[in-house]
Amino acid sequence: MRVLIIGYGNMGKTYANSFISSRFIKPEDIFVLLRSETNFFIESQIPRANFSNSFYEIIGDFDIVILAVKPQDFDALAQTIKPFLKQNQILFSVMAGITLNSLEEQLACSKIVRSMPNIPTQIGMGMTVFTASANVDRKELFIIQNLINTTGKSVYVENEKLIDAATAISGSGPAYVFYFMQSMIKAAVDLGFNESEAELLVNQTFMGSVAIQNSYSLSNEEWIKKVASKGGTTESALQVFEKGMLQDVIVNAVKAANNRAIELGK
Repeated sequence: MRVLIIGYGNMGKTYANSFISSRFIKPEDIFVLLRSETNFFIESQIPRANFSNSFYEIIGDFDIVILAVKPQDFDALAQTIKPFLKQNQILFSVMAGITLNSLEEQLACSKIVRSMPNIPTQIGMGMTVFTASANVDRKELFIIQNLINTTGKSVYVENEKLIDAATAISGSGPAYVFYFMQSMIKAAVDLGFNESEAELLVNQTFMGSVAIQNSYSLSNEEWIKKVASKGGTTESALQVFEKGMLQDVIVNAVKAANNRAIELGK
């Protein structure tokens, strides 16, 4: 299987490195189409000859073409590559907001996969939600999911609207986690810890909490009850959350992100 990656920013590099480290695709079977020659001398296990800004005429030779450019660059890219694409190829998009319909219309291809990865894909701990056009068969979906899973975990959805929802939850989600962590770090500093001590306390608390949650089949509500003893310190903190309707704030924030994702898709 030969793969062409168009665009070699964070996501392009992430997929290339993940394919190679997982041994799912050999380095010599990965090709990269770049915008300019200035990026040719990137250190990579991919042979240098596989990097080019002029692969257009051989685009049809690849089994999978990964579109990893910025969404605002798609219109110009589509006009350039459309004449060279073939119907039997799978086009795999990681561009936010570009719908299956837009991809099909502008590229005149029928086998399209649209995905929404998040930033932890860079370390193999990503969460990706993906969907596909009707002409992508089950075997091809299986291949694509295996490719995606080299960067973490994935969920396939038939309803494309859930890609926008995934953008609001798993796509933007790391920023929500960092925001909460930063708030806890500030509280720790206010209580007397220095910055490095506060970061260690909070970082380890988050990592340990996720690890123990994954180790047992208990719900989040059950874990909260285990930590929050009656009349204790945790209960005092939770009462402040409830008084400030923090759960409603979080839900409304995620819905706002979802609405913005829908707007951008239009």
